[in-house]
Amino acid sequence: MLVKTKAIVISSLKYQEKSLIVKCFTQSDGLKSYFVQSAYSGKKSNQKIAYFQPLTILEIEANHKNKGTLEHFKEIKLAAAFQTINTDIVKSTIVIFLSEMLHHSIQEEEKNENLFTFLETALLWLDTHEETSNFHLILLLEITKFLGFYPDNSETDFKHFEMIDGIFSPFQGTSCLNEHETHLFKKLINLKFDSDQKVFAGIERQILLKILLDYYSIHLDGFKKPKSLDVLKEVFS
Repeated sequence: MLVKTKAIVISSLKYQEKSLIVKCFTQSDGLKSYFVQSAYSGKKSNQKIAYFQPLTILEIEANHKNKGTLEHFKEIKLAAAFQTINTDIVKSTIVIFLSEMLHHSIQEEEKNENLFTFLETALLWLDTHEETSNFHLILLLEITKFLGFYPDNSETDFKHFEMIDGIFSPFQGTSCLNEHETHLFKKLINLKFDSDQKVFAGIERQILLKILLDYYSIHLDGFKKPKSLDVLKEVFS
């Protein structure tokens, strides 16, 4: 079936010398993997290697056979040409980290248009704003709404957050955050992309990132912490 849709590049893997296997999160069909022959040869101007950088937003035309095999692009173009993400070291590091997180987090191969729209809007926001220190933290927390394990924030007066059930608790059980961690987590829940970026100190962001990674690990089977985590920590240290 010939499909025209927007797609966000999640990962690309070099295959042999000149080809790529590209995983995309498409607006029309959710996760799809594509085989790009001769991506490095320069002969096919419509399938440039630059199109397949992490979290690039594309408009694609593709043959979807939906047989569990690799699909093939017919046409590709940029849906949005990023102005700063690919040249700003902090933003590009954030994007590499988030692409790894999404690679390990989006597991259902089905349409999720709300998640697609959220990611597209968030990436365009990142590209057009300078103060982005908390962007990755807010994004990771917001994504849990679409993956089904967003925290129940109906009892935020309680002093501890219980990680397994995703609820706030008056008692500190073995799977609970301590009071300080819970306080930081509550602040994060209330943040928006346009909120004051200086609300957290560097060490507090590190604590929150660890909490979020642990939270993902608890709620997603087979979740792996990104290899780019150390680079991200270095950038925000």
